Amino acid sequence: MKTLIKNGRVITAVDDYKADILIENGVVSCIGAKLDIEADTVLDATGKYVIPGGIDPHTHMELPFGGTQSSDDFRTGTIAAAHGGTTTIIDFAVQYKGQTLTEALDTWHSKAEGKTAIDYAFHLICTDLEDDRIPEMHKVMDEGVTSFKLFMAYPGVFLVDDATIYRAMTAAGERGGLICMHAENGVVINEIIKRALAAGRTAPKHHALTRPTLAEAEGVHRAIAIAEMAESPVYIVHLSCADALNQVREARDRGIYAFAETCPQYLFLSIDDYDEPGFNGAKYVMTPPLREKWNQQELWKGLRMDDLQVISTDHCPFCMKEQKELGLNDFTKIPNGAPGVEHRVPLIYNGGVVENRISLNRFVELTSTAAAKMFGLFPKKGTIAIGSDADIVIFDPEKEQTISAHTHHMNCDYSAYEGKTIKGVVETVLSRGEIVIQDGEFKGKAGNGQFQKRGTCVTF
Repeated sequence: MKTLIKNGRVITAVDDYKADILIENGVVSCIGAKLDIEADTVLDATGKYVIPGGIDPHTHMELPFGGTQSSDDFRTGTIAAAHGGTTTIIDFAVQYKGQTLTEALDTWHSKAEGKTAIDYAFHLICTDLEDDRIPEMHKVMDEGVTSFKLFMAYPGVFLVDDATIYRAMTAAGERGGLICMHAENGVVINEIIKRALAAGRTAPKHHALTRPTLAEAEGVHRAIAIAEMAESPVYIVHLSCADALNQVREARDRGIYAFAETCPQYLFLSIDDYDEPGFNGAKYVMTPPLREKWNQQELWKGLRMDDLQVISTDHCPFCMKEQKELGLNDFTKIPNGAPGVEHRVPLIYNGGVVENRISLNRFVELTSTAAAKMFGLFPKKGTIAIGSDADIVIFDPEKEQTISAHTHHMNCDYSAYEGKTIKGVVETVLSRGEIVIQDGEFKGKAGNGQFQKRGTCVTF
């Protein structure tokens, strides 16, 4: 099967030119001006951007948490991602205490198999990593799972001690792997939470007020220090505030291999959103929480100056009905997480390019290329080049859309961006050359997504 994309403006992390693209057998086979080639399918991209499919390296499909599980499974979540121009996700498999790493990975393979509409890969959350598990860690890396997540938060559930973090960083780093850190001082945060509850402060906003930016900054500082001692790179997930960003910036200025991502919620929402009437503030209970609005400007500056390398979503949706409402009288019982996988690409285009904060090339880098390079998928993913997978988005930069729970495809009964009108709409999405989205309609098939074995991380 041959597909020809005609008359588009091709934008990659480094290129900007007008050309036609020929796709054969799922990969890009030819790029040229005015290609005169017969094809089974011809897509006219006149007046549109042609960009690499988005890569969201931080999602949580079917994640058990707080007595429930995230409301998107691998079918609904990947269909929603495709609607938003994302063609690859990297989800988090979870190793619980006492499990082997292989058992944890097998569980997540069984969740995803036959459901995903786009390609996918896994990070592996580690909660039990004694010395005798290191050979198994290396075995998992040989199977294409080359990044691991450790937590400084959630004592009794996910939190690991500093010795485990050092052990993991050393073991992963020596084989070209990468440790992703949830960096907050969860032990101190728990003490702050105890005091808030004792004083009767139970509303959703207190989720944010009990997780100060200094707790995040301390965690980031400690994670970077341990990585420096382990002579290993470190990747800070969902960085939310200027205090934490400053720790990354200072480390990078010293030549330390410290990397970080942020998320749209921290670029567009703020602590003021918790003040919505009644229990509505629960929509924004996520970890880290939303911060004071002035942090947004600092995060955009970090993205522009490459102190932040990636924009992910931390997509972990819970419906207000029956899920968020578990914490009606106690903010600590509200499941942490929010929907976002569907709108990352257009949100960043609107807030970044349209509002003149970043260039078109940087937009592509932040939403696709950097994640591909960081997590061992490049150049198969993350660019438009001969031989690369034909994961391609035709994007209309002039059309507008209004975000709403009534029209989104995520399995969640609210949107964190309800009523927000943005410029930039995903028109057509191809995954390995197959059309999965066209004019807002899902044309793909759940189960067509393929597991991606990843190589060495951090290939900048």
